Amino acid sequence: MEFLTVHNLCKIYGTGENQVTALDHVSLTIEKGEFTALIGASGSGKSTLLHAIAGVDVPTSGKIFLDGQDIYAGNNEQLAIFRRRQVGLIYQFNNLIPTLNVVENITLPILMDKRKVNKERLMELLELLGLKDRRNHLPNQLSGGQQQRAAIGRALMNAPAVMLADEPTGALDSRNGQEIIRLLKESNKKYGQTLILVTHDENIALQAQRIITIADGRVVKDDKMLPGQPPIQRTGSVSMERQVVQP
Repeated sequence: MEFLTVHNLCKIYGTGENQVTALDHVSLTIEKGEFTALIGASGSGKSTLLHAIAGVDVPTSGKIFLDGQDIYAGNNEQLAIFRRRQVGLIYQFNNLIPTLNVVENITLPILMDKRKVNKERLMELLELLGLKDRRNHLPNQLSGGQQQRAAIGRALMNAPAVMLADEPTGALDSRNGQEIIRLLKESNKKYGQTLILVTHDENIALQAQRIITIADGRVVKDDKMLPGQPPIQRTGSVSMERQVVQP
């Protein structure tokens, strides 16, 4: 089922000689519950696209529809509510509040939205993320992997419709990075959330159901896994040895 639609999206920074086109008439659709990886060279526009979908970076032109809602049709307050309630955003660096413990960091978006914390969901997330015994710890008392898990918990606490992850393993070692991807995939399956992930790591990209390649602000390749095909672990070019179907 078509869930996310990006139509003719453009994002231009600067003016005159300093003008930079980050997104150049990008159009794509993503189905509900799909795990999609965005790949491309640095400066290709993949993070700009992710942030536009998140409602963080307002596009210059074009439209984005999430479950039929034009996310930029409303005012700034409505856009802020959309970000808090519909989107879970995870960055490379966890951005936890250093003076708040794990539970306080995870529940902060709920409290900022002036809503009641769902304690059952909180406990479920602490269990899923392996943070039950660290619930009262401050960020500086956690490992890097635990900090990123807390950031995932914060993003999941609102039960968002879509999870957006921008290089979530970039600051972690390979073991912790693999654990973070496992957790994101598990939440994708458990909660049926659409997952869009920006990555430079080929092995991570190959675990997705779909790989969209961005270059110079445009979609240049859109690969989908064949049904039932397992992820391929290898090194080298992402597109060379992977059996795909192209729409």
